[in-house]
Amino acid sequence: MKRIKVDVVTAADGSATFYSPKTSGKVHSVHYLKDGVTAFTDGVDFTITTEATAEGIWTESNVNVSTSRYPRAPTSSQAGVASLYAAAGTAIQDKVALGNDRIKVVIAQGGNAKKGEFIFLVD
Repeated sequence: MKRIKVDVVTAADGSATFYSPKTSGKVHSVHYLKDGVTAFTDGVDFTITTEATAEGIWTESNVNVSTSRYPRAPTSSQAGVASLYAAAGTAIQDKVALGNDRIKVVIAQGGNAKKGEFIFLVD
């Protein structure tokens, strides 16, 4: 398992776009750490994707505190049909895969010159 840390600092308008180093593996978890007076303001919005394909990892609005997420993506058959546990059942999900790709972190409404830290665990 690899621990990838991405420190993000917002511009005056509260926005930011940052990237992790290139990595390969499956995203196990994402941890947002909010710490101190320079932290993102309450109500910050996150959009976290893979850079190459823009596959979603974590999108959430109005985040106020440190939090952890364990993102999963829906799976499908070779015919593109959603894989389900049973007919009309719950979707089968799997970890988001990275193949020599970067994780893209986009922030909105984070406040002027505010900081946030993200830790990605990739196995």
